[in-house]
Amino acid sequence: MIKKCFAAIGVLEKYGHNLRRPHVDYLRNGIYELRISFRGIQYRMLYFFHGKDIVIISHGLVKESIVPPYDIDLSLERKKKYGKNPEKHTYVKEVDHERG
Repeated sequence: MIKKCFAAIGVLEKYGHNLRRPHVDYLRNGIYELRISFRGIQYRMLYFFHGKDIVIISHGLVKESIVPPYDIDLSLERKKKYGKNPEKHTYVKEVDHERG
């Protein structure tokens, strides 16, 4: 599943705003869902665009019929926080220089 998620993120990175269904869907107020299917289970990552960046703000949602409004509302709150201070809310992977 992890490999499929990273592959889906790679496709999103490559196509950005041009990626369409069945890979992504627009939910509301600038929030989109990236769809990943694995062994009959539908996973969702919620994200938005900030300039040229794609900001993933929620992951691991299992979708039965719709993304719950609560999850979209939480994503909108996170989007607002990110907009106020992107650096504070950005994960940067630390490199272990001894291991390379």
